[in-house]
Amino acid sequence: MKDFSVVVPVYNSEDTLEELFESIKNVFEGMKKTFEVVFVEDCGTDKSWEVLKDLKKKFPKIIKAVKLNKNFGQHNTTMCGFGFTEGKNIITIDDDLQNPPKEIKKLIDTFMKKESDITYGIYTKKQHSRARNFMSKSVKKSSKIFLNRTGEGSSFRIISRKIIEKIIIHNQNFIFIDEVIQWYTDNISFVNVEHRKRRNNKSGYSPRALFRLASNLTYYYTNIPLKIMVYSGLIISFLSFILAIKFIIQKIFFNVPLGYTSLIVVVLFSTSIIVFSLGVIGGYLSRISSVQNKKPNYSIDKVLD
Repeated sequence: MKDFSVVVPVYNSEDTLEELFESIKNVFEGMKKTFEVVFVEDCGTDKSWEVLKDLKKKFPKIIKAVKLNKNFGQHNTTMCGFGFTEGKNIITIDDDLQNPPKEIKKLIDTFMKKESDITYGIYTKKQHSRARNFMSKSVKKSSKIFLNRTGEGSSFRIISRKIIEKIIIHNQNFIFIDEVIQWYTDNISFVNVEHRKRRNNKSGYSPRALFRLASNLTYYYTNIPLKIMVYSGLIISFLSFILAIKFIIQKIFFNVPLGYTSLIVVVLFSTSIIVFSLGVIGGYLSRISSVQNKKPNYSIDKVLD
């Protein structure tokens, strides 16, 4: 068994893959540790797969390359990579060099020193777009408040083998690795690492993709929408009761005509709440249907093992 496995989800990164691998190789050779690198190509539109095939030919003993049939997203791609790892501990790193591989040593040192199940590399200053930074902060803060999670994390992490063996058999239609990990352990540590600007291409997370991710996180990992429905119903019921008392008093004691305006306002308000609630229920039903279909999280096209 090798000391470390490095899993790299790959999407449209033909320009950075060779440099990324060389940097990873230099780190582990400098530490005199055995390692392997598992690249999982998420069906991008560039020549990343050709680059990976060339790297595999040059370093057949330390590189594994997997190509998926279609684009399944970063977390599913990473989960696929976990299934091909053989290392005692597993490191995940993005393919765009925003996380300098030299920071891997800092990650490992903290992981070993604190005897953690997982150590995250966190950034003092993220070099992402404002939209992505905002969405990322919102997701983490929501996770901390509503799920009692750490509220921190990143895709640059090291995970113990015992945790990996638990999460690779985790059967769920929508996978968000950090939430799954924190179901199994609270033994988590953090270390500050460098985060660079993206050199090539745009991020694979568009505002639309970020919104869809946040929506799926909310439905699959929380009951926040249902709580909103319950508390909204209680508040509206209370306000409606107070309003009804007010109208009755005005009619009986002051002979104030109620008119159609108050009736229309109440009906429209109640209808909007009903429509919103039905939308929330519909969202849960659609995801329950997806779970019942038991679709795999990814489908593999080719493997260079």
